[in-house]
Amino acid sequence: MSSFLSGLNPPQHAAVTLPPQHALILAGAGSGKTRVLTTRIAWLIQTGQAGPHGILAVTFTNKAAKEMMVRLTAMLPINTRGMWIGTFHGLCNRMLRAHHRDAGLPQLFQILDSADQLAAVKRLLKALNVDDEKFPPRDVVNFINGQKEAGLRPDAAEAWDDYTRKRVELYREYEAQCQREGVVDFAELLLRSYELLARNEPIRLHYQSRFRHILVDEFQDTNVLQYRWLKLLAGGGASLFCVGDDDQSIYAFRGAEVGNMRDFEREFRVDNVIRLEQNYRSHGNILDAANAIIKHNEARLGKNLWTDAGSGEPIRVYEAFNDTEEARWIVEEIRSLAAEGLARREMALLYRSNAQSRVLEHALFSAGLPYRVYGGLRFFERQEVKHALAYLRLIANSDDDGAFLRVANFPARGIGARTVEQLQDAAKIAKVSLYATAQGGGKAAAFAALVDKLKAACEGLTLPETVEQVLEISGLRTHYRTEKEGQDRLANLDELVNAAENFVAEEGSADAEGELSGDLAAFLSHASLEAGEHQAGEGDDALQLMTVHSAKGLEFDVVFISGLEEGLFPHENSVREDKGLEEERRLMYVAVTRARKRLYLSHAQTRMLHGQTRYNLPSRFFDEIPEGLLKWLTPKLARGHGALSSGLGPGLTFSAPRRSAWAEPAPAAVVRRMAEKETGGFRIGQNVAHAKFGQGVIVNAEGAGSDARVQVNFGREGVKWLALSVAKLTAV
Repeated sequence: MSSFLSGLNPPQHAAVTLPPQHALILAGAGSGKTRVLTTRIAWLIQTGQAGPHGILAVTFTNKAAKEMMVRLTAMLPINTRGMWIGTFHGLCNRMLRAHHRDAGLPQLFQILDSADQLAAVKRLLKALNVDDEKFPPRDVVNFINGQKEAGLRPDAAEAWDDYTRKRVELYREYEAQCQREGVVDFAELLLRSYELLARNEPIRLHYQSRFRHILVDEFQDTNVLQYRWLKLLAGGGASLFCVGDDDQSIYAFRGAEVGNMRDFEREFRVDNVIRLEQNYRSHGNILDAANAIIKHNEARLGKNLWTDAGSGEPIRVYEAFNDTEEARWIVEEIRSLAAEGLARREMALLYRSNAQSRVLEHALFSAGLPYRVYGGLRFFERQEVKHALAYLRLIANSDDDGAFLRVANFPARGIGARTVEQLQDAAKIAKVSLYATAQGGGKAAAFAALVDKLKAACEGLTLPETVEQVLEISGLRTHYRTEKEGQDRLANLDELVNAAENFVAEEGSADAEGELSGDLAAFLSHASLEAGEHQAGEGDDALQLMTVHSAKGLEFDVVFISGLEEGLFPHENSVREDKGLEEERRLMYVAVTRARKRLYLSHAQTRMLHGQTRYNLPSRFFDEIPEGLLKWLTPKLARGHGALSSGLGPGLTFSAPRRSAWAEPAPAAVVRRMAEKETGGFRIGQNVAHAKFGQGVIVNAEGAGSDARVQVNFGREGVKWLALSVAKLTAV
């Protein structure tokens, strides 16, 4: 026993060897929580306090469960195969299989994954003749899952208007369909298991007496129903050993309830709250930055990460003129690090929103650097982007059968599988394309007419205008606006317009007469190449690209966090949501603590977002990090955040005030008000000229009268604050 306890630090040792009682272990990032959980189980078994089958351990991923099994096998000479260690869904499935009759399920019930559930709902809507434009299938799925995760069956679900009453009715019909077919979805596994325990006392008493020790990983990510399920199992006197980090609760959008940690502490009268604060991952400067950021959140359970590995390097900060320059700088820095011998697979590039990846991917592709998008698809491989590209392909070549098949019925327009099959048979006999066949009449004729309408509408337009027209006329934008989670897809469609604009700017037009077709064909080739080339295999040394959400649980030697601007990170939606800003700050905390040795933070003054150029303020997170931890790589900012040279000559230097406490106005509104403001006859976004620095664009303005001044980005000459009473600016 002493062998597997010997390497523990004092708080870890205290947690592992706690007597049988409820405990909350606040495990900071990189503090060894998996080791504590696994060693706790081994210690309970080794000391005879529990047998292998008297322990229930709940994780959030199958990967974590398998890792615990492997570690246990290395610690103890036991067979872990029969142990109840797994995810909530896996353990509930196991319980329902054992008691399928009591749960009202067939012995061989099948589980619907997310895609299967969506297909089942689509089938239901069709059978009931429900308008899927008014009740989008994905929205219905989200409603059903949300009700189940709140523990509500259709009879208990609130229906305060006709629209919600209809959704409750669809929930009831969906339940009946699943029961008839003997299938359950993921949310049903948990709800059915909870109901089994709540309603069947003999079964509940059996599991309560069997599992005297219940251990929970990532407790901050539990939802309401999961916590209720745990409380039922622990109701017979079992000890609940919950490990989590309220500072890393970033899944509120999935139903995670960070308040479960405080509720657990209160409801179970937890006397043992042990903080694991020693970090074994990151250098001190990185941890100090993370601590400084997260301390601005209220109602934390509280802890402070530290390490004995030394302070390490300062955190590097780069301010770019625009998002393209930011991406180029990141590429150059990655090249430099790789030249020093650092493996690209040990570098991660993080971003808040999936739409940001397009500019970054393009820069990496152009530089020939292999990369892998972790937990997601490359930009040009995303469903909504491929749909838009299919419409564009049909404009360029109406006989493209692959593009025709992809979007003939997307968005839905009544062209079913039978119609497509008949169309394919007719096209094969006539030896013509599906488009040509559809022009002859039938259900698909309207789609062929839509293709003709698109071609006519786009004639003579620039490439970006063509993409805009396609997104509107095809109905793609309208379709995704009706989806509950369609905002990310809409952002990616906007980014496709940006991609077209950048492509024209970089590539130009090779054919003045056939400008549209030439640009469009070249752009489509470009999209195909970027989607298909530089695909990193499993063994390749590739840079890791991912959203901050996807990065949770991972760690890298070098981490780049890009797009640190107000309205982007923190996201503009966060200000409108209750506790939204606190969740964004936890997200930033997670991002920072992914880095072991070196951390880069970058932002851009202007960014193409949602089809518009935005003039952005640096993220408030910069203000929350002590200045002494930061190393500004941008020469003009070398004297600190906000200290900008006026460029007016010796002695004429202004220091932009450092922003302190932020109130709650929406960042997007702040930027908009700034853009609308006029100072001394000039306004933000206006092009101006200066005798010494040349042409630039005004990015900020303040003051009035003799105190009026503007901040101008002069490109290579940098950003300058200019007093209008001294500097002679002219409008361009």
